[in-house]
Amino acid sequence: MTQPAYVPKIVLITGATGGFGNAFARRFAALGSKLILTGRDMGKLKDLAASLNTPCHLLQFDVRDRPAVEAALASLPADWAAIDLLINNAGLALGQDPAQKSNIDDWVTMIDTNDKALAVITGLILPGMVDRRHGHIINISSTAASYPYPGGHVYCASKAFVTQFSLALRADLIGTGVRVTSVEPGMVQTDFSLVRFKGDAERAAKVYADTVPLTADDVAESVVWVATLSPHFNVNRVEIMPTTQGPGALGVHRAPKG
Repeated sequence: MTQPAYVPKIVLITGATGGFGNAFARRFAALGSKLILTGRDMGKLKDLAASLNTPCHLLQFDVRDRPAVEAALASLPADWAAIDLLINNAGLALGQDPAQKSNIDDWVTMIDTNDKALAVITGLILPGMVDRRHGHIINISSTAASYPYPGGHVYCASKAFVTQFSLALRADLIGTGVRVTSVEPGMVQTDFSLVRFKGDAERAAKVYADTVPLTADDVAESVVWVATLSPHFNVNRVEIMPTTQGPGALGVHRAPKG
């Protein structure tokens, strides 16, 4: 196996106990990175940390709770504060009804989680990276940022924010030594659809029926690749899909005359 050009020393992963977060944690632990794992459930965080053969620091908070986020990050001991890699992974989709039939509370939750929380955490950690002239922010976006679909409305928009925020950060950070990457997966089989459909396992299973989706480990492969390149090498965007998926045709409504 080829040795990576660079291994981040301290990695902070939001949403660490979910499918993606768990896969990221295992891959970076195997490389020897120290991990700051964040999530809402301390029991799950402890279980994950116990399964990893690397030092872990656990932070319990809801990413939407700004005071809790600020307090948790301010509490980091000095030997954990110099974060090399921030993976903004916490995010979700809720519902897939047409916009006019959707739950506005779901819209607000998606925006608060996928966008506002990501921006706040980035804003708190970024100045330290700039001061050290070193660091990497990887934002987990989606192909939904580029390819809207029926029922996607706010979710697609929230991920478009993530991608554009990432690119705008790149524009601001030229010359600072800080890297930024937007990772944009397509169909991945995790608990994503189960959360989206609020526990409806039958509906969630239909999303992946008769196809071969990506896995969380596939996404982790992409994240680890961009994070372990030489620090002079920035990957702006990574868009990945399973071979069985592709961009779809534009929707057209036809009303025959007669």
